[in-house]
Amino acid sequence: MTVARFVGLTLAVTAGVMAGAANARIAPKAAVRAPLGAGVPQLRKQDGVTQLFVDGRPFLMLAGELNNSSSSSLAYMEKIWPQMNAIHANTVLTPISWDLVEPKEGVYDFALVDGLIQGARQHHLHLVFLWLASWKNGMSSYDPLYVKRDTQRFPRAMQRDGTPRDVLSTLGENACAADSHAFAALMAHLREFDAKDHTVVMMQVENEVGILGDSRDRSAAANTAYAGPVPQPLMDHLKKNDQDLNPEFRDLWVKASQKTSGTWEQVFGAGPGTDEIFMAWNYARYVDRVAAAGKAEYPIPMYANAWLNEKGSQPGDYPSGCPESHVMDVWQAGAPHLDMLSPDLYASNFTERADLYTRRGNPLFIPEMNSDAGGAHSIFYAIGAHNALGTSPFGVDRVQSDSPFSKSYDILSRIAPCILAHQTQGEVIGFTIDADHPVVKRTMGGYDLEISFDSALGRSSTSGYGIVIALAPGQFLGAGSGFSVRFRPSSPGAPKYGGIASVTEGSYIDGVWTPNRRLNGDETDQGGRWRFPSWSAGVSQCTAYGYN
Repeated sequence: MTVARFVGLTLAVTAGVMAGAANARIAPKAAVRAPLGAGVPQLRKQDGVTQLFVDGRPFLMLAGELNNSSSSSLAYMEKIWPQMNAIHANTVLTPISWDLVEPKEGVYDFALVDGLIQGARQHHLHLVFLWLASWKNGMSSYDPLYVKRDTQRFPRAMQRDGTPRDVLSTLGENACAADSHAFAALMAHLREFDAKDHTVVMMQVENEVGILGDSRDRSAAANTAYAGPVPQPLMDHLKKNDQDLNPEFRDLWVKASQKTSGTWEQVFGAGPGTDEIFMAWNYARYVDRVAAAGKAEYPIPMYANAWLNEKGSQPGDYPSGCPESHVMDVWQAGAPHLDMLSPDLYASNFTERADLYTRRGNPLFIPEMNSDAGGAHSIFYAIGAHNALGTSPFGVDRVQSDSPFSKSYDILSRIAPCILAHQTQGEVIGFTIDADHPVVKRTMGGYDLEISFDSALGRSSTSGYGIVIALAPGQFLGAGSGFSVRFRPSSPGAPKYGGIASVTEGSYIDGVWTPNRRLNGDETDQGGRWRFPSWSAGVSQCTAYGYN
């Protein structure tokens, strides 16, 4: 086993590679570190749109998250890497667990990390590492054995009856420090090992944090904090953003007389909702400290993910304190070192839940979602309607090359350069249509677009999905299935009616449009509609014209 010995709080790592394993020694901060360079992964915002840049270029993550244990074995991963290529993914989300990185206190092993990076490079894939450490799915199952055994040094959360849970308390100073040290060591090593290649493009800090089975931690330390004043940074956030707060969050504050100081119950009232806000603050502060330690070593984008609540559920049924949409304000105030809060979006009301995670400038990234046909269709909405940085079905190592998700990623991979080029211009629309939402209307490229079910030749769709991009006035690119588009000129004084001059199938190869068939007749409903039939999924360009 290759190891690194810990020295001090802030770390720098120098690494060499021999036979695929890291030979790393932790050195003091003053040691020479790998230069970052201009291509380090980062988020850039232009005209209200945030994009991920890698190697100086915008990058759309067509990603997939592995099952929890897949990446713990490099031998097992040998069959997974080609499968990721086969489903047209360009990024893999994979766990890196604290207990494997730090098998003994202060001793770090990066052989698995380096092997995963090398495997990704060999298959032309990028990585997002999921730091499974203090919590995963509300539990503490990935912390090292030295943390698990010492409940005095690393205190647990308590239940109402005083029984300890095998879950680390957010109030545990030693646990937060140890987690932060280990994450800093990992990020310092990534800087040394990957700063030139940029294989790793983002980091997830912890996984679906929050306490299950109760609305809050009932340990002595938690009870003392709960009876104390609401921290000033959170109160300042409330006052500064009074009119822009999440409505559910603001309502608790307003109903409690909108006080500007006091205990948690004085400011927000008594009940599970206040317990959840209290836990959200403490999880946010803990996670932020871990993220800050990591960013001090290698400042690539970082996020926290959320296990979404179901309608009618209460805090504790889902992890209380998780970055749910209704406590995003708490997380944004408490975790400024996170670049975004990301929903694990399995809910049937996909569009509604996705919308909630675009509030207050939060970039949308979906690290977990269904890999079925519904999920495969919803990604067009996420990317087209909300400029999502990317999407990622969970358990992607089970997704087959002929699956709906693979077909969607195939289409999106062919038009990704065009999507990225036009996102910041506001000329991209993504959508899903069904019986409840059968029509989508949008004005762009000098035309009013009416998008509805494809119904030519007497065959009508019952659902549809896609993306439409205005390339220039009257010039459009579209991709998807089960919909059609009508055009009407929108400029003042323009002709009254709109028609289709031409439709051409094709794709982008090395960023250049490469045409295939010229579509006409039945394929365009005799020039009346730009069609994407439900029995196929395609990509085409359309030229519209106006007439009286």
